[in-house]
Amino acid sequence: MSSLFASMSIAVRALLAQQGALATTSNNVANINTPGYSRQRPIMMESEPTWEGSFLMGSGVTLKGIESLRDNVLELRLDEETQRQGQLGAFVNAMQQVQTMFSGNDGEIGDTISKFFTSLNQLSADPANIPIRQSVLQAAANMATAFRRTSANVSALRNNLDLGVVQAVSEVNRLTGQIAQLNSEVASLERIGEDAGAFLDQRNLLIRNLSSLIDVSVIDNGQGSISLTTNQGTFLVSDNKAFTLGTHLGTDGMTHIYDGDTDITSTIKGGQIAGLVQTRDTSLPALLGNLDTLASGLISALNTAHRQGFDVNGDPGGDLFTPTALGASAASTFQVQISDPSLLAASSDGSPGSNGNLAVLSAVADQAIADGHTANDFYARIVFQVGSDVANASSEADASTLILTQLQNQRAAVSSVSLDEEATNLIRYQRAYEASARVISTISELTSIAINLGRY
Repeated sequence: MSSLFASMSIAVRALLAQQGALATTSNNVANINTPGYSRQRPIMMESEPTWEGSFLMGSGVTLKGIESLRDNVLELRLDEETQRQGQLGAFVNAMQQVQTMFSGNDGEIGDTISKFFTSLNQLSADPANIPIRQSVLQAAANMATAFRRTSANVSALRNNLDLGVVQAVSEVNRLTGQIAQLNSEVASLERIGEDAGAFLDQRNLLIRNLSSLIDVSVIDNGQGSISLTTNQGTFLVSDNKAFTLGTHLGTDGMTHIYDGDTDITSTIKGGQIAGLVQTRDTSLPALLGNLDTLASGLISALNTAHRQGFDVNGDPGGDLFTPTALGASAASTFQVQISDPSLLAASSDGSPGSNGNLAVLSAVADQAIADGHTANDFYARIVFQVGSDVANASSEADASTLILTQLQNQRAAVSSVSLDEEATNLIRYQRAYEASARVISTISELTSIAINLGRY
């Protein structure tokens, strides 16, 4: 009788083990489209054998646990590359918006500079013609408007990036709070030896999302708990506690990121925030500075040339454009000083038909007015720098995307669910379950017969 009950016990344990394996397979299939899910595998072990008289008999199978399949080193590499992808993506997106402002279309700065000097040449043929004089002033106004508009657009983009920094920091704080909570769940389960695979998947996915925003280093505290810091050591999460980052307006009018009382803005080197800050605090201010340098050089050179001539009334020419301090906000305040076309100083000797000073004004096009360069050359350098920044960053982003794709494929090979494999497992566990159930049924019949033997 004892051997029949032992066989029944073996069959029941087998039934439960296969049932657990079927549940694991079902869970894998159910989560095939779940972001960040790592497939699970049942771990079955032979139960400890027992002695039956002089024989050592097997005691069946035990479902020891459920194992999530993941490569922790690969997860860290994915986090690192996600940080780089986030930083490059934010920079490229912002600079591509800048690039559209320097596309060479009608009304753009380079176009209006060329048209202004063309209008001076047209006036040379008939310097006393008021309508042509008016067209010169209009061309000057268009040039000034192009500078103001471009400067305003760049400044507006900078403000939008600043708002993006605030939103990104808020998202960082939300994610770190969730990670800290999951940290507690994972540690609680692992301390009692339970599988925390589901919570680990959620935590890894949140860390991946966090990595797209800010540079993150993962520190293993043991027993399933981790700490997160920036690459420069600012704590974001420690065990079940999240550290909130703050944002405050700086003296430069832009939002700065704080860890307590410490400004950490310049220490963030990865993720979307780094790309936004790089563009906002380095690339765009440099661009605005170059526009101011060009505008200031044009205003100064053209005003100097204009003052050398005489208007149609024979009076000395004044400033053609409103003077500005050297380089200081010259692009954003670029304005034509005169509105009366008769005040345009085309004459070099005071006679209405003279066009001598128009040659002086036109010569400004070939003068070194900005850092040793002509207006067209200096502007071409601005356009080239913007294009170069976009091209270089785009190339790096493409390379990063390729690396990230390769890493994701490697992760998929380890952790993703294969329907073909799960279908095979499903059949295998089903057959084992059916066989175990058949064994139980058979032993039940034998046990019934053995019990009823005494009645005959």
